[in-house]
Amino acid sequence: MAFILGSGSPRRLDLLAQLGVRPDAVRPPDIDETPLKGELPRPYCVRIAREKVQAVQADTDDVVLCADTTVALGRRILGKPTDAGEAAEFLHSLSGRRHRVITAVAVRRGGKVWERDVVSQVRLKRLSGTEINAYLATGDWQGKAGAYAIQGPAGAFIPWISGSFTGIVGLPLSETAALLQAAQYPLYREAS
Repeated sequence: MAFILGSGSPRRLDLLAQLGVRPDAVRPPDIDETPLKGELPRPYCVRIAREKVQAVQADTDDVVLCADTTVALGRRILGKPTDAGEAAEFLHSLSGRRHRVITAVAVRRGGKVWERDVVSQVRLKRLSGTEINAYLATGDWQGKAGAYAIQGPAGAFIPWISGSFTGIVGLPLSETAALLQAAQYPLYREAS
């Protein structure tokens, strides 16, 4: 049994390491992540995680894990910004407001798929133009849903969360551990 991580996210690798899990292979799937017309954030996030896990090549006994993290401002999906201008727009939209961070996790072994999604609430403080510009200059917004990462410099902008910190980072560990155990992945092995 091999463990395959269907994600190129270094944050997900770090979080799995906290569970003592090292993937045998990392195979990020290439799928279209465009939201469907009228699709709401939570169903969108669940669909993308499911499509990712189905797209990863694996043997029948292999365990494949994929996840998707989406930032939702009301019904609006804030994905990964295409450039600094869009990142600035996202940060201005989130400034001084609460929003949801949804992470859906899908684990596949053979023809069976186990799924969970975790919704957390996050509040960004009211951001000044100087703060936004300084953050954009770090480049930390690149490749991040909603244009920020709680575990990076933007952590200074977040006075309050409710939910799963690791889910906000990109992989809710409690739920991920339960999914891996459901797939009979030997999570808590004794050291030999």
